[in-house]
Amino acid sequence: MPSQRLLAGELVPQTTVLLTVECQEGVVGEHGALPELASQARESGVLENVARLVDAAHRARVQVMHAVAERRPDGRGANRNARLFRAAERLPVQQVTGTSAVRVAAPIEVAESDFVVRRLHGLSPVAGTGVEAMLRNLGCRSVVVSGVSVNVAVSNAVFDLVNAGFGVVVARDAVAGVPREYAQAVVRYSLALVAEVVSTGDIVACWERGGRCGPG
Repeated sequence: MPSQRLLAGELVPQTTVLLTVECQEGVVGEHGALPELASQARESGVLENVARLVDAAHRARVQVMHAVAERRPDGRGANRNARLFRAAERLPVQQVTGTSAVRVAAPIEVAESDFVVRRLHGLSPVAGTGVEAMLRNLGCRSVVVSGVSVNVAVSNAVFDLVNAGFGVVVARDAVAGVPREYAQAVVRYSLALVAEVVSTGDIVACWERGGRCGPG
């Protein structure tokens, strides 16, 4: 558990961005391409906690950025150099540009001030997507990471952000992966080595105090 002083330093509203990862209908929606992951995200309360973070960020004037994975209808520009990509091409639900599958999923509310960053290739919501440059242009120093999946995209985001010099906070009850026990182990034994891992409630409470963490 990080000290309240350290957590406060990572959650200053003016220099913090909340990143939601692949919280889109085609991934975590009721009719998503990955039912096990979608079920885990919804039934465990993860999706609701992401929505709670987004709502708190809007109220605290913390910049929100939604990272969405999609592909062109013709598939051009997309990776095919790993089994995961080739398997995704055979899924019944495709994350095609302009379809409901790439819409940010309910109950998450997207405000006009939010950024929706769409990528057509790769595994990372950060590397090669323009996110790093946008974060620097926004004056960002710390990023709160939420969403799916811990198996691939969330972990990629955390490591890429750390490598780029940003402080990272992971909302442990606002990220999901499969199986659940594996995802929890990754957060505990890998992501916690490079990021502060705290609860949604801790983050929300800090933002409600204007970035001041702890009692009072």
